[in-house]
Amino acid sequence: MTKVRVLVVDDASFIRDLVKKGLRDHFPGIQIEEAINGRKAQQMLSRQPVDLILCDWEMPEMSGLELLVWCREQAELKGVPFIMVTSRGDKENVVQAIQAGVSDYIGKPFSNDQLITKVKKALHRAGRLEALAASAPARSLAGGLPNDSLAALTGGKAEVIKPTAPEPAPRSAPAPAPAPVPAASAKPAAQAPGGRGQGQLRLPGGNMACVIKALSLKEALLVVRRGDPLPQVLESAVLDLEQGESAEVARLNGYLHAVAALEPKPDSDWLQLTFRFVDRDPQKLDYLSRLIARGTAQKHFVPGA
Repeated sequence: MTKVRVLVVDDASFIRDLVKKGLRDHFPGIQIEEAINGRKAQQMLSRQPVDLILCDWEMPEMSGLELLVWCREQAELKGVPFIMVTSRGDKENVVQAIQAGVSDYIGKPFSNDQLITKVKKALHRAGRLEALAASAPARSLAGGLPNDSLAALTGGKAEVIKPTAPEPAPRSAPAPAPAPVPAASAKPAAQAPGGRGQGQLRLPGGNMACVIKALSLKEALLVVRRGDPLPQVLESAVLDLEQGESAEVARLNGYLHAVAALEPKPDSDWLQLTFRFVDRDPQKLDYLSRLIARGTAQKHFVPGA
């Protein structure tokens, strides 16, 4: 029986590793190829077609949308399911992808369950899910996927995060009063101590207003109002930054490298998050550079400290 082949296209190795880990956990018989941008993917697809393409939108050299348009022009790729995996969730972007022939859409950040559901749906429509079911345990195709762990990263090219990062605080039950404030009803982030700029952190479980305490080209130090559930270390996320008179917005993909209480008490109302960027898109790096130059971040912030 011919193996089911999936191509994962993303310039961020961290995202590629998470997607590969999720797919292999659920579909043991799946064969996964990967490409760092649309141009590399185009070269690979010219040599050998695949059964499914999972592709980021914003990438250097050739974007996901450009790759999609090219695929739909190729006779052997015209019917191949193409799922766009991106933080571009605006209506106009979704419409643009649909008009270009996208099969489905996964917004970043996404949960493992969302990823697997979309992949199963696409493979089922293409008549290829049965090929995987023949070699995979039934529970792998029907059950849920556990949360991402360090094992999702150590086998790939992504930067390995040492398991010494601070644990989410606190572990003990929170004090009965005051009750934790959900992110949706949190105080305006500008009231957090030490704020140098504002943004929005998008997690699989919901959005959180945040204050940018410090910023570099590698990571951001954020302060958020504590909510329920607590953000988790290694959880993928998207940081939306809006700065300047023109209200520029940059959507930066990444993950939570560290989560800690901002105040030295178990029921701290504020959390300090270290958000590591995974994007390598030149436009986003240029935008970050301009933000730093405007003085929106602390001048003495040391990346990785």
